[in-house]
Amino acid sequence: MARIAVVEDEAPLRADLVEYLSACGHDVIGCGDGKELDRALDERPVEIIILDINLPGEGGFSIAGRLRSHSDIGIIMLTARGLNVDRVVGLEVGADVYMVKPVELRELEAQVRTLARRMRVSQPALQHESRPAPEAPPPPSAAPAVPTEWIYDQLTWTLIAPDGKSIKLTGNERVFVSLLVTRPGEPVSRDEIFRALGKRGWDPADRSVDSMVRRLRAKGDQAFGHPLPIESVHSVGYAFAAPVGLR
Repeated sequence: MARIAVVEDEAPLRADLVEYLSACGHDVIGCGDGKELDRALDERPVEIIILDINLPGEGGFSIAGRLRSHSDIGIIMLTARGLNVDRVVGLEVGADVYMVKPVELRELEAQVRTLARRMRVSQPALQHESRPAPEAPPPPSAAPAVPTEWIYDQLTWTLIAPDGKSIKLTGNERVFVSLLVTRPGEPVSRDEIFRALGKRGWDPADRSVDSMVRRLRAKGDQAFGHPLPIESVHSVGYAFAAPVGLR
């Protein structure tokens, strides 16, 4: 899976994150501050750093900017600071993902997998690994590669198709799509969807989610010229049936 460093000064939370992500199959180390992180990186390079902002000594914004100045390492900021200005600063200094505590651990792990997949697509080999010999360029007649991954922009509630066309989501649509794209290909139950929308749970007589999906599909048809990859899963709920990245 991914090699990860968790930088969190609260020891119980750090231990929980390391334990959960390790159980998911990742290779994880924990660090209490920036100095511990630097020592760890000297000993064992990682692909992704999960980084708190409020740290003793050097803060998370500074660490992210310093790392980003010379590295393409993946950075997920995980912090209690949820103001928009903090989110914007975090993304500007180089974070790939900005998440606010408390966070659902399954969602965090989904972000890790998505970020690792994006990095491996864009970087044939990690900087700290020996690089294979470059492949021969395709013949002049070869067609350019066509992007296949959708993108969901969590800050602007925008769903972007592989060809670059996009739609802006409403509040309920955002909640629904966010559930699906954090677990692409995995069915999300109707009960979970209803609860995320503020309802008590799934009521077979309540067709509001089905109506919303129909509107979303129609919106997708109009914007993209083809249906959204949102599939009904019989007796379960819905799934996003295409590769998708979060930003």
